[in-house]
Amino acid sequence: MATIAARKRGGPGGKKQRAPRQTSNVFAMFEQSQILEFKEAFNMIDTNKDGFISAEDLKEVYGNLGKDVSDDFVNGLLSEASGAQMNFTMFLTLFGEKLQGTDQKNVIQNAFACFDEEGTGLIHEDKLKEALMTMGERFSEAMVDEILRDAPIDENGYLKYNEFAEVLKSGSKDKDEL
Repeated sequence: MATIAARKRGGPGGKKQRAPRQTSNVFAMFEQSQILEFKEAFNMIDTNKDGFISAEDLKEVYGNLGKDVSDDFVNGLLSEASGAQMNFTMFLTLFGEKLQGTDQKNVIQNAFACFDEEGTGLIHEDKLKEALMTMGERFSEAMVDEILRDAPIDENGYLKYNEFAEVLKSGSKDKDEL
C-alpha cells in the first residue's frame, strides 16, 4: 500500500514530478526594439486594456478605421491565434510565423538585382514601377505607390534596393536611418 501511495505522489520522496516546461522561442525571433513596437501595437488594439485582444477589441479598431466587419471575419482573425482572444505572446507568435513566411533577404536582393544592369545597387523608380505594372502579376499604379511609400529612394529617383530588402524583411525604418 505504501508503494502505491508513493507512486501517486511522484516517487519515494513523495514529491510530485513535473514534465519539463516548453519555452517559447518567439521572443528570440525579434530584436528588443521590434518587440516594443509590437507591444505598442498590441496595446492600441487592446481597446479595453484587459491584456487580451478579443473580438470586441478588433471590431472597435476596425470601426475606428471606418470599416464595418462581420463577426465571421473577426472570428477568422482570432482563429489564427486558436481562440476567442489572444494575449501578447500569441500576438507576437502570429507575427513571427507570418514574417518567417517571407523570402530571405538575399532572395529579395537577387530579384531586384535583375533590374540593376550596372550592379550599382540602384534601380530607377520609374523602371521598377514599369516592371511591376507590366510584368508577371501586374500591379496597379496605386499599389506600386503604396509598395514604394517607405522605400529608400534618393533625390535622383533611384531605389537603394539592398536597403529596401531590409525594410521589407524588418519593417519600415525612419528615413534618417537609411
